[in-house]
Amino acid sequence: MELLTAQLTPLFEHLAKQQEAIDAVAGVLAQAAVAGGTIFIAAFGEMKAVDSVAFHSKDPLASAAEWSPASIVTSSDRVWILAADEEGDELAGRLSDAGIPFAFMAPDSGNSELADAFLPLDKQKGARLQDDALSMIVPDAMTALYVYHAVKSSIDQLLAD
Repeated sequence: MELLTAQLTPLFEHLAKQQEAIDAVAGVLAQAAVAGGTIFIAAFGEMKAVDSVAFHSKDPLASAAEWSPASIVTSSDRVWILAADEEGDELAGRLSDAGIPFAFMAPDSGNSELADAFLPLDKQKGARLQDDALSMIVPDAMTALYVYHAVKSSIDQLLAD
């Protein structure tokens, strides 16, 4: 337990310093709620942990829906891509080509520049947990949930103003 805490603490401290990027993501997503559109959450892999909280918690994210390849996204909608690796790159390219504003949380890639708001996942800052008794763990779900709560709080504040 101490190893987990010791290695997650720097990860959360790093994410806490990303307030400007978190506010930018919230600003892009809040545009959909204000315009009567939908905030589509396109989470990949472990990042899908956000879906449970965003859609099924006591305080779900307003105007949110799960993105799927069959989703019809309009100009009043926004998409939030959450990817631990390159899984979101293709979707980012398609949204950019279609002129649909989107926010992107992923490791820096060529497609990060396409996003209206980008929160970089610094895999060097991410905790890769390992000791002799544990296999390698990359806490992508914890990262996603931490950022989700920060973004949701910022969206709620923007919508209240």
